[in-house]
Amino acid sequence: MRGLQRLVDDDTYCIDILTQIASVNAALQKVALGLVDQHLRHCVLEAMTASPEVGQQRLAEATQAVERLVAL
Repeated sequence: MRGLQRLVDDDTYCIDILTQIASVNAALQKVALGLVDQHLRHCVLEAMTASPEVGQQRLAEATQAVERLVAL
């Protein structure tokens, strides 16, 4: 974010700033997908094994998180 702010402050060409924003967005999406994957493989699976009710709750939370990511 600081780097993007610096580009704006330095009056960098708008298209160059937009290109950097697109790169940051792609990187954040990749991290988010990795977190969802880890959450499903560990937290949800572990909860399902321990208690189907808790597992369903964790799965619902994961679904809501994915919905928030898709809405961006």
